[in-house]
Amino acid sequence: MSTLPLVLGFDTSAAHCAAALLRGDVVLAQRFELRARGQAERLMPLLEEILLEARMTWSDLDAIGVGIGPGNFTGIRIAVAAARGLALGLGVPAVGIDGFEARQKQGVLAAVPAPRAQVYACLEGEAPRLMPETEASEAARSAGLIFAPEASPADLAQRIAELAGKRYLDSPAAPAPLYLRAADAAPARDLPPQLIDG
Repeated sequence: MSTLPLVLGFDTSAAHCAAALLRGDVVLAQRFELRARGQAERLMPLLEEILLEARMTWSDLDAIGVGIGPGNFTGIRIAVAAARGLALGLGVPAVGIDGFEARQKQGVLAAVPAPRAQVYACLEGEAPRLMPETEASEAARSAGLIFAPEASPADLAQRIAELAGKRYLDSPAAPAPLYLRAADAAPARDLPPQLIDG
């Protein structure tokens, strides 16, 4: 019996459902679907298909890895809630991995695509933030880095599983969404009283 951890990593922080099952650094099964909507309905069946393909069961898992953002609010919430629920039900740790870590490569600026020609970027010595692509590209060039925010969803899921496999024994806190901008929709408390009461 292998002593290497079996880790299921997944991400729905953009217009996709992506997942990978790893034993140590070996990918046992992996897939992604481009999906602008319906991630909540598709995620769990996709995870079950991956386990079936690898001839594994939920009880075989040692840990869960999940992409926590930044990205689409609804997608992030779907994945984080699924990871927390699975961890609780299976009695295994869930590890949150942010999009910067999942995309980190030597000589490349860690950046996550965002709407309206923007990216979430993590510049050296600064907190991650939302900025125009042109600003991030110039910052990367000035630092001698490559600006390449696009990444394969399959690669993201694999990297999430890899990092979770290295961290799950450190008793991580439950994963939480990483939001770097305000929600597009205003909460009801910010609306005039006549709009709240109908």
